[in-house]
Formats: sequence, structure tokens, C-alpha cells
Amino acid sequence: MKKRTQIAWVYFITAAVLLTGFFLSNNARNLDEFSRAAVSYYGSSGQEVINIQKRLKAWGYYNGVVDGKYGYQTYQAVRYFQSKNNLRVDGIAGKATLYALGLPTGTPSTTNRDLDLMAHIIYGEARGEPYEGQVAVGAVVLNRVADSRFPNSVAGVVYQPGAFDAVVDGQINLTPNTTAYNAARDALNGWDPSYGCIYYYNPATATSKWIWSRPIIVKIGKHNFAK
Repeated sequence: MKKRTQIAWVYFITAAVLLTGFFLSNNARNLDEFSRAAVSYYGSSGQEVINIQKRLKAWGYYNGVVDGKYGYQTYQAVRYFQSKNNLRVDGIAGKATLYALGLPTGTPSTTNRDLDLMAHIIYGEARGEPYEGQVAVGAVVLNRVADSRFPNSVAGVVYQPGAFDAVVDGQINLTPNTTAYNAARDALNGWDPSYGCIYYYNPATATSKWIWSRPIIVKIGKHNFAK
């Protein structure tokens, strides 16, 4: 009986060691995946955090001091930005959040991400419009990128607070069709049916009095394109 008890304890201890090793290994793997996915997060510091704070402050999400320290206020501001822009709300400035902020993500695939985001904004804003009008919407985004009054990246322009209705109402999350992708490619390749415009609006639905003051350059479909 005593021998059986000893054997049972040996099995129990062996199983416990194996399980502990499994959980430690799995936890280490999860932490490794987290460190790769997370670029800046609570407790981080440095230039990237400064850039995050500056962008969030400029866009009205952050009211704290720009000190390069990822503290509670920065964490909350990131969460607020994520919730308003249909991103995963985790308070971590990972690659998707940095991209939405128009900040470098350290990935070489910016062009493909720009194409995808352009297709989403074109589809959300101009599906059903003539093809030329869809390209023109993409061109407006790129014209803003090139204009010093706007953020200097596609994501920065698209996610600038209040810039596009499709971001505000969530239509940017709809799946773009082939036409939207083709329009995005044509815009990225330099076709600009808007002739350098940085604004567009539907005169039947526009509520801003200011937008009516902008000189109209061209009308395509239901949209007026203006400078």
C-alpha cells in the first residue's frame, strides 16, 4: 500500500512539473507575441510616445503634458482614440493604432496598407458614384497628404477627427468592392479628376455653411469638389 502511494505521488509530481512547464512556456510565448505586437504601451517612454501624445493632443484626444511618458492619461487617450476609430480598444499603441494616427509603424508594407485604407474610404464615401468620382475622392485624400495644413499620411488624413463621414458613422469598415480598389490604385498612380481639390461635398446633404464658401473646381456625380 505504501509503495502504491509513493508511485501515485511520483505520477502527481511529474504531472505537476509538466503542467507548470507548459504554462510557463505558453506564458513566455504570449509575452513574446505581445512584445512584437505592442509598439508603445503603459510604462513606455521616448520619442515615439512624444509623437503619439502630440498627435492625440492635436486631435483633441489628449489633454496632458507631452513628456514622452506613457502614463495613465496617455493610456486613456489611446483607448478613446481607438474607440472612436473602430480599432481594438486595448490602450496599446500597436501597429494598427500607430497607422491610424499617421505615425510610422516600422513595417515596409505601407503602400499596400494605404491602398487598402484608400479603398475603404472611397467605398464608404462614394460607392454608387461614377468611377471618375470615386477616383476623385481618393485624389482628395492624397492632395490633403501633400498639403501642409493636413496630416502627412493617408491614415492621418483619413482618421483626422471629423474629416470624413464614413469614419464617423462606421461605413469605413464596410468591405470595399473591386471598383473601389481600382479607384484607389488609379488615385495612387497619379490620376486626379478633382484637379487638386482638397474638399468635396454633396450639396443636397451638406450642412456646413463654411464648405459652401469654397470655390468649386469640378462637379462629378453628386459631389462638388472644391479648394
